[in-house]
Amino acid sequence: MKKFLCSVIIIVLCLAGCAYSDKKVLDPENPVVINMWHNYGGEMQTTMDYLIDQFNGTVGKEEGIVINVTAISSSSELNKSLDMIVNDDPGAPDMPDIFTGYPKVAIQFQRKGMLADLKNYFTEEELEVYVDAFVEEGILDDGGLYVFPVAKSTEILYINRTLFDRFAKETGASYDDFSTFEGIAKLSKDYYLWTDAKTPGVANDGKQFFTADSWFNVAEVAMEQLGDSIFDEEGHVSPEGENYRYIFENFYWPAVEGGVAIHNGYSSDLSKTGDIVCSTGSSAGILFYGDTITYPDGTVEQAEYDMLPYPVFEGGRNIALQRGGGLMVAKTDEKTELAASVFIKWFADAEQNMKFISRTGYLPVTKQAFEEDMALHIEDMEEGSIKKMLTAVFSMYDGWEFFTAPNTVDFDDESSAYEQQFKEVLNKERAGFLNGEEISPETAFDKLKSM
Repeated sequence: MKKFLCSVIIIVLCLAGCAYSDKKVLDPENPVVINMWHNYGGEMQTTMDYLIDQFNGTVGKEEGIVINVTAISSSSELNKSLDMIVNDDPGAPDMPDIFTGYPKVAIQFQRKGMLADLKNYFTEEELEVYVDAFVEEGILDDGGLYVFPVAKSTEILYINRTLFDRFAKETGASYDDFSTFEGIAKLSKDYYLWTDAKTPGVANDGKQFFTADSWFNVAEVAMEQLGDSIFDEEGHVSPEGENYRYIFENFYWPAVEGGVAIHNGYSSDLSKTGDIVCSTGSSAGILFYGDTITYPDGTVEQAEYDMLPYPVFEGGRNIALQRGGGLMVAKTDEKTELAASVFIKWFADAEQNMKFISRTGYLPVTKQAFEEDMALHIEDMEEGSIKKMLTAVFSMYDGWEFFTAPNTVDFDDESSAYEQQFKEVLNKERAGFLNGEEISPETAFDKLKSM
């Protein structure tokens, strides 16, 4: 028995010493340099740089790994360079060992055998510590894990409480209506009429109440809430059926009559000018809202925002979108891939993960961070927008399902085409309404399907 216990202790100590890597492959005396690209800016870049410096000075130093990071100014610039690499264009830069991106980018590299399958470096037990839906988004059609989750977000409802309270005080409007899309549609119509009545001598100058950063996201999530799908069997966008018609018609009259904004741009821009009261958008978008309203005449007013869980259609299931980027590793050699995986494990660990999300507006990616650390983290935070956002998201963790859209090469093109067509149809219907033309949701629905 004593020999057995000694053997167990020796095994445990060996495993503890090899927690991050295989000592036979990595050598602190001959460190491997890992070139990393990311497109984080502002607070996100500051936080990322701090964490990388921390890694290089601790685990990296012990294991023989140096992360050499390059911050690229924007997603478009990063994707342009990655496109050159994957297409082997003349003058393409050398491929980085680690880079940030979305599954749509990973698909192109994976099909050409240019990405490492991270399942080779993570055990099933190790992957179990991460939020299931977040990991699943990075798994491509061959079953390999090619995008490791680090910068995830969901969608929530942003409310300019300063504006809403004035409306509610005079009309009795309730926060309860924010829980459903039908309630938001009703509030939108009521708000337009209420603001229009403020200037009885001017027709059709009511204010808009609601918009969505992505009308495609509203449609795809709402279909899931109602037990349906906006995608056909091949994963292509196909807005069909009675459930989709119901979703479309819910927003049709509020948009046509003026209470819902069909806008080319971000909802935060309209919110900061007082042109809307509420919107659905990414939880990571919290950094863009600010705390003031600047009116057309230059008047500036302090504004208080509230954030609530994502609305649900009546009778539907509590489902919200999850999305975001992750880290990809170039397929190179065992030593480089292993070193990259050591960094990813460290960076995605609950402790580092909480440091990353505390200043960026992103969500935790480990179950421990969501189930244990986040409640304490929120409690210790000063009052502010990020605290409200995290509180809303934290309340969704147990009560909502996180939906992941299909990973297809055509997804971006098809979702963008839908967005453009949806806005074009409803803006034309709005113009027709103002001109006194005969319009109807049925004909508008047919126009959308035929585009």
